[in-house]
Amino acid sequence: MARVMASGVFDLIHIGHLYYLEEAKKYGEELIVVIACDETVRKKKHEPIMPAEERRKLVEALKPVDKAVIGYEHDFLRIVEEIKPDIIALGYDQHFEELEKKLKERGIKAKIVRCGKYDGDLSKTRKIIEKIRNMKEVYK
Repeated sequence: MARVMASGVFDLIHIGHLYYLEEAKKYGEELIVVIACDETVRKKKHEPIMPAEERRKLVEALKPVDKAVIGYEHDFLRIVEEIKPDIIALGYDQHFEELEKKLKERGIKAKIVRCGKYDGDLSKTRKIIEKIRNMKEVYK
């Protein structure tokens, strides 16, 4: 049974997230999703709209997901060591510097695959926020 790991922020769940997780699930029988902790989101992206535990619960409720966990702030590979995935599924826009090298240094033997992009209009959180801002102007 192949265990697949996917990861992300998942702040405001949208169709792009669902597409990514459906694609990731195709690589194995079990999909575990790592949700970025609030501190990581603040450092790398923005102030989270939803707290990590709420994001985790929502992601875990999605059909392709078998389990969702919250990642660690300082050592993103620690959770990978705990999950022991056979496959790490990256989203089309996820960039982890020298991931293969870092996995090898830690003795983690996981294959890395890249999932495709969903081409819908509202496939990114920032696009949704921008649309809401624009709608606010219309409804004044």
